[in-house]
Amino acid sequence: MAIHGDRDDELRLFQTGEHPCGYWPERIARDLVLDPHDRRLGGLYPMALSWGFRRSGDLVYRPHCAQCHACVAVRIPVQRFAPDRSQRRCVARNADLEVRITAAAPREELFTLYHRYLAHRHANGGMDTHGPHEFEQFLIGSWSRTRFLEIRLPPPQGGPGELIGVAVTDVTDQGLSAVYTFFDPDHAQRGLGTFAILQQVAWAQRESLPHLYLGYWIRDHLKMDYKRRFRPLEAYDGRRWNEFDGELAGR
Repeated sequence: MAIHGDRDDELRLFQTGEHPCGYWPERIARDLVLDPHDRRLGGLYPMALSWGFRRSGDLVYRPHCAQCHACVAVRIPVQRFAPDRSQRRCVARNADLEVRITAAAPREELFTLYHRYLAHRHANGGMDTHGPHEFEQFLIGSWSRTRFLEIRLPPPQGGPGELIGVAVTDVTDQGLSAVYTFFDPDHAQRGLGTFAILQQVAWAQRESLPHLYLGYWIRDHLKMDYKRRFRPLEAYDGRRWNEFDGELAGR
């Protein structure tokens, strides 16, 4: 499939074959994928985000399933965002943590934390066997402006504190994209997933970027339902972005 008529300017989209859904194993899924060999991917990526696409490694994709529409791209309009009481408590609970933005480069410390997270949250799901190569292939793109938002415990006497969370984040002129977050399961009570999103919102606000893209909210999927708690929230219906409506989205 190609968009635009000029061979030099056309945007090539491919439809994958059918494969088991990563969220509902009993369902069959298909995706639309931007041509991974297109040298313009870095420039096209902000536009693709606005069309409901997502990055995984160097692939930019969007679910395109014939019988299911449960996956809904959502984003936070960060200048209008205001944390609710629970989110304010989360920030206060983690006021002792150190947050910094670093280059997206593989390090043993990062991979160790990533592997612990997968072993705890996705045991026997396939991802928990990821090695350092899969870590880099999945999270770090060759053309994307990717950064790691690192979350650390208070530092001891000199040196950095222990790494307990990482939010992998793509930076574009149109907003930030929350690619993936992993954290130390021993600190789950801190609500580090929520804390990471709130830190990404604050980051976008500081940079005067309009949106934080959260990937897909998935109807009836408990692990993805947390995204609806960030309000206001916008959802993509395949043509335009609208205010999120939990009764209509994903049907």
